[in-house]
Amino acid sequence: MSLFPLPIPVIFLYAIAAAAVLIYLPYLLVAYARARIGYDIYAPRAMFDQLPPYAQRAFWAHENSFEGFMVFAAAALMAYITGVDSPLAGMVAIAFLFARLLYSIFYILNIPILRSLMFGIASFSSGTLFYLSIMHN
Repeated sequence: MSLFPLPIPVIFLYAIAAAAVLIYLPYLLVAYARARIGYDIYAPRAMFDQLPPYAQRAFWAHENSFEGFMVFAAAALMAYITGVDSPLAGMVAIAFLFARLLYSIFYILNIPILRSLMFGIASFSSGTLFYLSIMHN
């Protein structure tokens, strides 16, 4: 009996798709805040200073999510291509998703120590996938 309901390589692909969705979750708060203050279609970037602090942090979480996604996507694709099929690889791919979700939440709630911890876990997860891929061959 397997620890996961899907084959590990399939988990990598679904995790990449889920990580792409996680990029935009914090931006929903930014959109909400912009709608509340009155969206300026002519100068949407100029509105940033008018946003409440939680929305500014949500925007920063959104931007940082692109950076984390690029590294994770490369690591997960590398694991997929090299045929990594270990339960550890599946666990760290899933751990990345939870860590990045919590990263955004802690960023928006302004809890820097937990945000940094989640950043570290997500980075460690990506690094582990790179390591497992290199060691697999």
